[in-house]
Amino acid sequence: MITLKLPDAELNGDLAIPDDPAGMVVFAHGSGSSRHSPRNRAVAEGLNAAGIGTLLLDLLTEQEDQVDRVTAALRFDIELLAMRLIGTVDALAEGLESAPHTAGLRIGLFGASTGAAAALAAAAARPDIGAVVSRGGRPDLAGPSLPRVRAPVLLIVGGADPEVLRLNEQARQQLDAAELHIVSGATHLFEEPGALEEVTTQAADWFNRHLDHGN
Repeated sequence: MITLKLPDAELNGDLAIPDDPAGMVVFAHGSGSSRHSPRNRAVAEGLNAAGIGTLLLDLLTEQEDQVDRVTAALRFDIELLAMRLIGTVDALAEGLESAPHTAGLRIGLFGASTGAAAALAAAAARPDIGAVVSRGGRPDLAGPSLPRVRAPVLLIVGGADPEVLRLNEQARQQLDAAELHIVSGATHLFEEPGALEEVTTQAADWFNRHLDHGN
């Protein structure tokens, strides 16, 4: 575990960097979730196996998380979550004290649920972000940030998640360079056999294509 010191918070994260990584991907978790999310951890392990570094990060402090578990308010504070992501991206670009070899690596973002909106808002503010992947995301919550995103975006949605699918189809029309991948028969949490593996394969391909050594 690492502790990332930002101007407004100290955030806990789990960093994994394979040899000669193609890039770094920061995970923005969804509503009520954390870096311990078994689904995001499974995706991160798949990205590591594909030669991509990962940072599973809690965007809320422990105290904020305790408040959010009662109020459910901070998980929808997209501006706050995006600012935390931006601070994380800037820190990685400069090289972390505990991992200076992150400096110079191209950075991508992987967002789930409300975390996808934060990832897109951060990408709008930092054009140097190389790619974004959304899993069952709520890109609509990024609002006016969507048309300002220049990074290539992959929207992954379950075919049996009709409302989220509709929101992603609408968001795709506002994004500069976006593709929509539908996982047939999958519901919102991608719990069906093979669904999460398909998410991982698609995400790894997307990040390797857009982050690999600056390509």
